[in-house]
This record gives sequence, structure tokens and C-alpha cells, in this order.
Amino acid sequence: MDHPVHPHPLPYDLSYEVHEEGEADTIAGLTESIHHIAATVDKDTGHAYRGVHAKSHGLLRGTLRVLEGLPPEYAQGMFSHGGLAWPVVMRLSTTPGDLLDDKVSTPRGMALKVIGVPGERLLDGDGDVTQDFVMVNGPVFMAPTAKKFLGNVKLLAATTDKAPGLKKALSAALRGAEKVVEAVGGESATLKSLGGHPETHPLGETFFTQVPVLYGRYMAKLSLAPVSAGLAALKDRPVDLHHKPNGLRGAVVDFMSEHAAEWELRVQLCHDIKAQPIEDPTVEWTTPWVAVARISAPAQAGWTHGLSVLVDDGMQFNPWHCLADHRPLGAIMRVRRAVYAASKRFRAERNGVEVAEPQNLDQWREH
Repeated sequence: MDHPVHPHPLPYDLSYEVHEEGEADTIAGLTESIHHIAATVDKDTGHAYRGVHAKSHGLLRGTLRVLEGLPPEYAQGMFSHGGLAWPVVMRLSTTPGDLLDDKVSTPRGMALKVIGVPGERLLDGDGDVTQDFVMVNGPVFMAPTAKKFLGNVKLLAATTDKAPGLKKALSAALRGAEKVVEAVGGESATLKSLGGHPETHPLGETFFTQVPVLYGRYMAKLSLAPVSAGLAALKDRPVDLHHKPNGLRGAVVDFMSEHAAEWELRVQLCHDIKAQPIEDPTVEWTTPWVAVARISAPAQAGWTHGLSVLVDDGMQFNPWHCLADHRPLGAIMRVRRAVYAASKRFRAERNGVEVAEPQNLDQWREH
């Protein structure tokens, strides 16, 4: 496979990351709000779920293989050597922290956990062999600053477990508004995040980290795009969710039980810190996407209760589970770091399970 060579990317410099005023207060507020969501759902259901992306729609196993012949600027970190391959766990979800009927249609998430990756770690990941990437099906983040992100999360916390029927009605109205916007060539991330996401198949989506990560010497955003014919055919395909509160999960199970699937993992490098800022993830970068790896998944169950116990309860998907070469960048990710740790502790304590980083996928065979 030929890989186009682009102008040299900008090497990372510590000065590109600028701490926000009151960042410690933002961390405290965000931790409190996410805990409120998780604690409320735990009280209602008797089980501790994630404070966001609580509901899984697909739990998949696959293999990530680094492509051969990458240009030097893309052959960085875990992608340094073509042909290397590791098992990967994939978790499809939607964004809310409460377990809503799928008719409340919100953005789709894809979390990846690559297992067995060697290399230097951050101090809190000593002994781990995992590399996580957390993605959503839109190229930009909803808030330009950590403080504004906190404001959005506070609104979500205030509506957790409130008026599920009203949320379904609101979601239908928002989907109608989003159709009007798209009919004239636009798209509204706000409408989608509030419940106006089209009722489409989650396996047909392209996913993005939205916020940048270190990429060896450089800075990058990553994307996961469906490339096998079966997945590509699911792009924008409607899913019937009428009287199907878990219809998205059913659609994933129906497809994966009969089809293999393949995705391309792509990288977008930073070439201009003003045009491609680290500290404002609402700015869409315009440099080309270059494929660095492929993920293949055989036909499989797609979701089972046993897999949910193993993955939903027993694993955490956290971008700070990473090689030092792929450390998250920017204020949004800095304030999330403590939140991930607190969420993991809460789920482990309330559910009475160990949330640990896997060394292999031997457990998967039991489910």
C-alpha cells in the first residue's frame, strides 16, 4: 500500500499546552458531576455504571495490525514497526450516563483497548501493557475549554433519571431539527449531543478522538473508519428502534453474528499550531488523514451478558492508559484524568469487582 508523504509535521513542544485558570476547580467540579450521574443511576438500578457512555451496544474482539511501509513521521510510538499485531477490545456505546431507551438518540462512541503493547508508560500505568483510544462519531469536541465542558456536564447531571418519556419526545423533535439542518448541507453537533442524532446503525460510523494525543515526536488526532464492504454498506443506514429500547445492540449483534468486519485506523498530524490548536478541540484540523493500521474482527456474538460482565464491569477505557508516546494533550484531557480514576474506584467498590488492565484476552474465550 502506498502512503502519501506530506510536509513535515510540527514536533511537540511543552509550550503548546497552556493550563487554564482555575483548572483545579474544574477538575473538582467535573469529578463531582460525573459522580452524581453514576451515583444516581446506581441508586435507581442497583448497579454502578460509567458516568458517561454507560450503555454498551457492542462488545467486540479483534486484531490491530500496523501497516507496512509507513513514512517516518507516521511510524511513531506503537506504530513504529509495520506488521506488528495485537489483540484489541472494542466497545460501542452512546454518550449518556443513564440507561436510556435507544429512541433517545445521542452520538455514538467507540473505545479501543489494544492489549500487549510494549513500551515506556506513564508512572500511574507502570506494569500495564494496554493502549486505549476513546472516540466519538464526530471530528470535533463539544466545548472549547475545560470550564465550558464542565458546564455541559453539570446540565447532564441535573437531568439524570429525569422524565425519560419527555427525553424521547425531545429527541424526536431534535432529530427533526437536525434533518432540516442537514438538508441544507449543514450539521449541528449541539443538536446531536442533546438527542438529535439520526437513528442510524452504529457500525456504519466513522469515529474520532476529537482531542489530540502525543504521537511520538509529534501531535495527532486519530480516527477509525469502516473499510470492509459490509461495514461500509451500513453508513447512514436507518435502524428500526420502534418498541426496541435496545435496538442498537440488536443491530450490532445481528450484523456481527454473520459478518467479519474491518476498520482503518488513521492519523492526522499537526502542521500548524495556530490552525490546529491543542487547547481548542472545537477546531477541526484540515491536514490529511493517513492510515497507519487496520483492525479486523471475525464474526462473533457482538454482545452477551457474560461479555458485559467482563468488559462493561471489569474494564475501563481511559486514554491515560497509554504509552508515553501517546499521552493525551490539552486541558480537556488533563481535567478528565482524575475523573477516570474516580469513576473506576466508584464502579469497583459499588459492584464488588476488580477493574483491572488485562494482560491478554484469555478470559474472552469463557464468554
